[in-house]
Amino acid sequence: MSTNKTCLVVDDSEIIREIAMRIITDLGLKAAQAQNAPTAVDFCKEHTPAVVFLDWDLPSMGALDFLRGAGKFDDDKKPTIVLCATENDPQQFTLAKAAGAAHHILKPFDKTVIAEKLAEIGLIEGAMKSEKSAVAQ
Repeated sequence: MSTNKTCLVVDDSEIIREIAMRIITDLGLKAAQAQNAPTAVDFCKEHTPAVVFLDWDLPSMGALDFLRGAGKFDDDKKPTIVLCATENDPQQFTLAKAAGAAHHILKPFDKTVIAEKLAEIGLIEGAMKSEKSAVAQ
């Protein structure tokens, strides 16, 4: 993993982008946003983020189009892609994984979900315990 600690949030919903960016910055990372796939591809070419949180349901140029574009980046410039979906659709995740998305999370997400994913990726140390797992112990 590169030393770059920037996460790009790609979602057509301004509210989702703002929430995700607030969570990411609260975790001590840099956050950037894009409301569509073409803007995200341009950002990635110029800034090389470490992680891209990518909405599955983007207008016009969709998530798969972004993934195909990101697949053309040099290996040292490829961000880790986390697909963000509203439905737990195995076919969707299989398509996204085949196109280059290494991870996925479901929306709505919270700080715990994002922190756990970023820790799994290796961008932050440890992970927060979810309330469900804390209650079960």
